[in-house]
Amino acid sequence: MFSLPCFLCVGTTWMQEILPLILSGGDPASVETLPNWDRVPWLEETRASSLKLEERPSPRLFTTHFHYNMMPPSFFQVKPKVVYVMRNPKDVFTSSFHYYNITSFLVKPGSQSEFLQKFLTGKVIFGSWFDHVKGWLNAKEELQIMYISYEEMIKDLNDSVSRIAQFLGKSLEPDVLKKIADKCLFKNMKNNPMSNYSVVPQEFMDQTKTQFLRKGVAGDWRNLLTPEEAQHFDAVFKEKMKDVNYKFNWD
Repeated sequence: MFSLPCFLCVGTTWMQEILPLILSGGDPASVETLPNWDRVPWLEETRASSLKLEERPSPRLFTTHFHYNMMPPSFFQVKPKVVYVMRNPKDVFTSSFHYYNITSFLVKPGSQSEFLQKFLTGKVIFGSWFDHVKGWLNAKEELQIMYISYEEMIKDLNDSVSRIAQFLGKSLEPDVLKKIADKCLFKNMKNNPMSNYSVVPQEFMDQTKTQFLRKGVAGDWRNLLTPEEAQHFDAVFKEKMKDVNYKFNWD
């Protein structure tokens, strides 16, 4: 079972909180005893090989930023359930810009205009947002994929948690689903040291500049992009996604 986020955004961290709680029937220990990168490990990180994942009971959770065409052959043989999270790319850009500025292991983004050009041309970690989304939206029909947006979860987290649980085949009582949604509210995740990256040494992630979990809102790009930059972004989006037959749930 996979949680497939779209690039650097709190949607990734959100799924690393929601899915363990659903599978554990709402047990808070599932998100309070392990940091999120160990409870839902990354396929692209070597750390996963040291976690003895084969000893974990099925279903196991993984997350990745891999493009669809980068997934290993075993993925297509097993056909696990996939939760693919999408987010307004202008907010992905905004989140990434702040994230790049607090990490020591990524190239500094440069000026906002420089980073915008890099983002729109795919010269950033994990490559093009447009190619990533198009690849997963065009995934083979026999795969079990649930597409959900960050904006949908903000609008109605209770409903989103309920739909995710249903997709995973996990039958939970309404009060349990409500408790899971409450536990996964941004303010609560921000206070969970196993989720807010506060245990990461400052030499790798300097949260004195800005917190990893910053705002947890939709539309923050309006506080960063100029009207001209936003217009240019929209033009690139329109051109890059012109052949995509999917209704995105954001403004």
